Amino acid sequence: MDAKQFLAELGHFVEAPGGIGQLREMIYQLAVTGSLTRQLETDGDARVLLADVAATKNRLIREKSYKRLPKLESEAIGFPRTIQLPETWCWTRLIDIGEVNPRNDAPDDAAASFIPMSGLSQAHKGQLAPEASRWGTIKKGYTHFANRDVIVAKITPCFENGKAAVVQDLEHEIGAGTTELHVFRPIHAGILSGYIYLFLRSPYFTIEGRESMTGTAGQKRLPANYFATRAVPLPPTKEQSRIIAKVDELMALCDELEAQQQVRGKLQTNLRQATLQAVANAASPQELQTTWSRLAENFGLLYQVPNDVRQLRDVLHYLTLRGTLLPDTMLPKGGDAADAEFAPLPEGWKWSTLANLSEYITSGSRGWKAYMANQGDSFIRSQDIKHDALIFESPAFVNLPENVEGTRTLVRTSDLLLTITGGNVGRCATVPELSNRAYVSQHVALIRLREPGLSEFIYFWMINKFGGQAFLGRYIYGDKPGLNLSQVGSTPIPLPPIKLLPEILENLRRHQQICDRLSEQLSDKQDVATSLVSAAVSALTGMAIGQEEDEPLRAPQTELIAPLRLGETPDIKAQAPLAAILARHNGKMAAKDLWRRFGGSIDGFYTQLKTEVAHGWILEPEPGEMREKQNDTVSA
Repeated sequence: MDAKQFLAELGHFVEAPGGIGQLREMIYQLAVTGSLTRQLETDGDARVLLADVAATKNRLIREKSYKRLPKLESEAIGFPRTIQLPETWCWTRLIDIGEVNPRNDAPDDAAASFIPMSGLSQAHKGQLAPEASRWGTIKKGYTHFANRDVIVAKITPCFENGKAAVVQDLEHEIGAGTTELHVFRPIHAGILSGYIYLFLRSPYFTIEGRESMTGTAGQKRLPANYFATRAVPLPPTKEQSRIIAKVDELMALCDELEAQQQVRGKLQTNLRQATLQAVANAASPQELQTTWSRLAENFGLLYQVPNDVRQLRDVLHYLTLRGTLLPDTMLPKGGDAADAEFAPLPEGWKWSTLANLSEYITSGSRGWKAYMANQGDSFIRSQDIKHDALIFESPAFVNLPENVEGTRTLVRTSDLLLTITGGNVGRCATVPELSNRAYVSQHVALIRLREPGLSEFIYFWMINKFGGQAFLGRYIYGDKPGLNLSQVGSTPIPLPPIKLLPEILENLRRHQQICDRLSEQLSDKQDVATSLVSAAVSALTGMAIGQEEDEPLRAPQTELIAPLRLGETPDIKAQAPLAAILARHNGKMAAKDLWRRFGGSIDGFYTQLKTEVAHGWILEPEPGEMREKQNDTVSA
């Protein structure tokens, strides 16, 4: 792809996930490889500049005003073979054109500035946040810098996030800061700090820099030798100045694009929510038809990413749970306001409460910590309820003595569980068939229904944004959000005639499958767009500029080679998320692909896989189809 075609398709690239981020990377890359600005004969030659810099350096060495690093200076320069510089440019190194990690010399009582890592921005030329200090209090144990220096974070993930800056506007010229910095100080007016900053932000420097980092995970650092000796593409001073100005101009345009995207995103969200709310509140077939037509006309605009689909599913389920979408059900002409807190119900339906439909609603007692064990009965905590299901990623166990009363919180199949404290308060799940006994903690409400056959219907209502979640949301607020059992029990439930229940549940499952397919299509669309952007940027820059995760996902020491295949199709209340994913992909998928679509930790994935294989929902992998991994991390 040439530049003209890229510009013609720029709108598509910008809309791709991470597209503007990759556009910024491309600008940095083109800037330091001579492809962003034109070379002019009046600019001169960088080799002349480099000779002047060398003369200045020798003078400073004679005057003992230059901090030498002989070991690094003696290393041979490594010229990249994949980059062809303009004729007026030349290769050099930071250590040849300035000081690396210099020291300041000032009286202890001199005013100075201190910059912690939090005071360093990852935005293009982001503002520094210095703190006033006295030089004597910060000169030891910290990194020194001064105005015109260029600093870059050397520790992960700050380096990968692009934390770097040209030091300027320090009130007292000098300063110190976090030890996790590398510093470059130019020694010649022809080496512009702004250009060196672009070099340090370019993929040419950062991609290989990530690979060169040393240390353990979470504490990896960019070595000083890479920082000091990485080959620098050096243009003449005048072109450096034009490059800086052009990059600033283009980055400002990127900022405008991001701002426009944010505004448009908010408008899309508001329009989507308002449209769905209107559909949910439709009080007659005619009003439902009108609001649904409005949704259909704007569908492509409102639904562009997978996360948008959840509310669409909730509206479809909400209308089904109220009987509106059943073909042989009629909405009444009017309803009793006392019985219709959410909306009028069809003839033969009635409003009830969760308390009236339950034998009891309870939660675990305090003091279970004394009975925690490495194995035994399962102990269900609030963190075990996620993705509208009971998922044991990091299971906990208890062993109860015989004289301890635990029957009250012992769960049964088809019980409902609801988190009542913590950050995920209000999350709901049904209890599937478990291989051992399980008890709930004090942070989880156990709802034992009088009619277990209503479990799936009520579960759909409780997880619905317009249904149970809307009601419980009235009570969930504050610094420590929580629900009491009385509030849980007061949740209104629309109760259909029992004879309609199979048809309602079938509609709910069908809508779930439709929304899942739509979500998958949007996800695939995003993947294609991201790949297209990466390919286009790579074609223009000659480097593979991609989006990386801050932390790799931990993988086991063994890896499944055989594909996983769907066994018996589980009922929805079985809580089999892996089998559900397989069902949407023709019943077969590689283990790694299934894990990534599952979205949990690798330990949680294998725990869930073991459970679903044991129930026959997923077929046992073929024997011997395992291999040893060479390392313990895998990129997400």
